[in-house]
Amino acid sequence: RCRFLIWTNLLNYRTMANEFTELLRRIFTDIEVELTDEFDNNFTRQAFFTEKWARRKSPVNQDKGILAGKGKLRKSIRVSRKGNKLTFFSSLPYAAIHNDGGVIKVTQRMKRYFMARYLKARGSMSHRKNGTLRNNRSNARLSAEAEFFKAMALMKVGKEIKMPRRRFMGNSPEVEAAIREIVAENLMEYFRSIEFK
Repeated sequence: RCRFLIWTNLLNYRTMANEFTELLRRIFTDIEVELTDEFDNNFTRQAFFTEKWARRKSPVNQDKGILAGKGKLRKSIRVSRKGNKLTFFSSLPYAAIHNDGGVIKVTQRMKRYFMARYLKARGSMSHRKNGTLRNNRSNARLSAEAEFFKAMALMKVGKEIKMPRRRFMGNSPEVEAAIREIVAENLMEYFRSIEFK
């Protein structure tokens, strides 16, 4: 009889351990889903929760949101779980400079890229039959873009360009509050489901 009681208690501990493991799995899954949604929403908000992103200085893509482009950065956010650790990351090489801000040094390759963009913008401008440029909104926009690209192409190699911080993922009071709420909800649900005898 004594052995039976001990065995029964061991079974209860195993059941509790399994329930606790399942509880942790649900908590981590809920955190992953919630924070993935929130980090994605930062691109819609054009802010890291309530911290507004610095406005764009260049005339390029003024009709699009900041960090919008083709949406690669927004779609690149991934989550990795190892044990009891969740890591949110982006493997894009330019993700860190946008998220944390910093300094970029002008390279010869960058200068060639900007010169190509300048030539493309100039070539896209519409002309009248006599060869003069049309006076329309499209040409005004392309002209502003062309001048920006030309200025970038003419920068000296090694010059530093300061990139403002535009965080889209990371820790914040909002993130901590969301995690606390998820943990509390899951714990309350777990305790409500326990049958006390």
